[in-house]
Amino acid sequence: MFSPKKNNAWVKNIVAQAEGLHLDFKQSLTNQRKIAKTLISFANTEGGTIVVGVSDQKKIIGIDPEEEMYMARESLQTYCHPPFPINFEVYEVEEPTEPNLTSEKYILLIHVPKSPAGLHALRIPNERPVYYKRVLDRSIPFQPDLP
Repeated sequence: MFSPKKNNAWVKNIVAQAEGLHLDFKQSLTNQRKIAKTLISFANTEGGTIVVGVSDQKKIIGIDPEEEMYMARESLQTYCHPPFPINFEVYEVEEPTEPNLTSEKYILLIHVPKSPAGLHALRIPNERPVYYKRVLDRSIPFQPDLP
């Protein structure tokens, strides 16, 4: 179970920011390989935050936090080698829908610290591992200098 935080002003501030080295927005987590690439790129670079439940047009669409946390954990365990710690924060956002009525929507923040354990790779059975780093607002594959 999650305990949502409430801070509409803070949420609106983060949603107003641009994607970049430390920030990525996702409407939802539907593709575990794609989310693994973003998680790995943050861990291999300087760390970052994925905000789930926000459209490309910066509209808060809301999500089921339990489902999205499950998808992130599964992605981490299935594709990220070696796995690394991530942290979750859930925010409840109240938005006016009609006069005198509001609706509650949830967004999920996935915090990925820079990994102190070295580099992480995307692992797919019978394929070579692929390493990713964050460059501006993208997760870019790279070839590390490994011993």
